Order: sequence, then structure tokens, then C-alpha cells
Amino acid sequence: MNILAIESSCDETSAAVITNGNIRSNVVATQLIHTQYGGVVPELASRAHQQHILPVVDKALNDAKIGKKDLDAIAFTKGPGLLGALLVGTSFAKSMALGLAIPLIEINHMQAHVLAHFIDAPKPAFPFLCLTVSGGHTQIVKVTSPLDMEIIGETRDDAVGEAFDKTAKLLDLPYPGGPLIDRYAAEGNPQAYPFPLPEMPGLDFSFSGIKTSFLYFLQKQVRQNPGFIKENIKDICASIQYTLIDILLKKLKKAVRETGIREIAIAGGVSANSGLRNSLREMGDQLGWNVYIPAFEYCTDNAAMIAMAAHFKYEAGEFCDQTVSPLARMEF
Repeated sequence: MNILAIESSCDETSAAVITNGNIRSNVVATQLIHTQYGGVVPELASRAHQQHILPVVDKALNDAKIGKKDLDAIAFTKGPGLLGALLVGTSFAKSMALGLAIPLIEINHMQAHVLAHFIDAPKPAFPFLCLTVSGGHTQIVKVTSPLDMEIIGETRDDAVGEAFDKTAKLLDLPYPGGPLIDRYAAEGNPQAYPFPLPEMPGLDFSFSGIKTSFLYFLQKQVRQNPGFIKENIKDICASIQYTLIDILLKKLKKAVRETGIREIAIAGGVSANSGLRNSLREMGDQLGWNVYIPAFEYCTDNAAMIAMAAHFKYEAGEFCDQTVSPLARMEF
């Protein structure tokens, strides 16, 4: 069973091949053009996808050492994501599947992040809780089976990835700023500048307040000392990162208490953050959780996770037809 998977939800053009549940290739083309604008420009992203998708798919097939006629299905990201970017991947997948007369498999991008845990061992046992954290989403997902997932907690406003990006922008760090915050934080004091934690009911999150608090904090400090940010960048990054991670892990700890599930995973672009990974491992050791953290290459957007999700859908016989359209906002 050979499946070609295509991912084009944001600014990474990616293609992967999976054979009987084993990833044989995973090619990613990153769009560097957005760096000069301080964020992803949707129109530029869709144009870059058009330029990258053919060579990326060709390389994925070559790396896997299979031809187009060896494919049994083609999978693609239906959503959520940038509509123009999704249209490129969806249209390519539909056209190729039609030309080869093979089935199409639509994939929810966020569900694919969760299923990235089944690419390599060790793999979580069902049921497990997955903290999915990215630039657009922050969710706690209860996973009963590969095709049975339920969101039991999510952000009411901004995602934690957006909070990292906006924080980096306030510090005048180049895009993408999240990895730079992580790098500076590793050498700073996380207790240097305390920030208030939001009070949210249940298992839901909120990050808009912490962004506002951080803005006012910087404005006050810079008024007193114009060189404050440059002089204290490591401690500032360590403090805000500690606060954002604390918000995430407090809710995750509450979810474990409420569900009794001790199989814990993280997924999404922010799961590449070393501070979060280390803190989750430490909490898992203290509380007796079985913690699962994907390899870095499967944290950020990639087609291998789309391929893994497609593998389970193919086995279940879940296909779509040529009338399918991408969705910028897609229900979980």
C-alpha cells in the first residue's frame, strides 16, 4: 500500500510517501521569503507553493524509489490553514489522483499532528491525551483511536504559538521569533520577571491577556531605561517562555486528574520548543506519566504526518471524491 501525501497549509510545501505504515520519504521546502515581512504573507505563500510542489513531489517519489503508477492513493491537507495555500495542494492532489485513477484521502491538519506519534517508536497506547500547540491552535485532545479524537480543552482567543511570535516581535527579534526566544531563554533566569497567569474555567486556555501584560511591562521598563530589552534579553525571554509553558502544563495536569489518563503526548510546531519538551519530561517523571515527544522533523508542518493519518484512513476505507474543496477553518 503506497500513499503519496501532500501538505500545503501554511508556508511549508511538503510531500511524503508511506508504504504499509512506514515512512519512506519526507521532503519539505521552506519559504524564506516571509522573513523580510515579519510573518507569513498568504499571497506569497500560495505562489511559492505553486513553484515548489512539483519538484517536492518528484523528489519524494524518487527518494522512496517508487513511480507514480505504484501509488494506491493520494492524500492531502484539506484544512485548516491559509485558503490560497491549501488550494495549491488540494488541486494538485485532485489532478494527480484523477490522472492516475486512484482514490483521494482528505486529512485534517491538526489530527495529523497528533498521529505523527505513530511514525516512530515509542508510540502512545490508547487512550492518550495530546497537547497540540501551534501558531494557530492550542488544544488538549483525548485520543481513543487513530480516527476517534475529542477536543476537551482549547484556547478561547489566541494560540500559544501566536503568543510566542507576538512576544518576539515586541522584542524586535526577526521572524520566526519563537526559536530565538527558546534559544535566549536557555541562558536566562525564568524567575527574573513574573507575569500574571490567566484565570480560565475548565481546561480552556487564554493567551491574549499575557500578551497585553507583556506589552505594558516592556513599555514601562523601556521608559525607565531605553536599553532595557537589549541588556536583559535572556532573562526576558526566559521569563515569558516560563510563563507560557506554565499555562500549558497546569491545564494538562488538570486534564490528567479529570480523565485519569497518564499516556501524555505533545504535537504541533510549538512542541519543538526545548523548554516545553524538557518541562513536560520533568513533570512526567514527577507524576508518573508516560510522555511521548515526536522528533523535531515531525513537530513542524510536514507531509509525513499527513501520510500517517492517510494510512489509518486508507485502512478504514475513508476516501473522498473529486468534489472536495479545502477549508481554511475545519472542524476537528
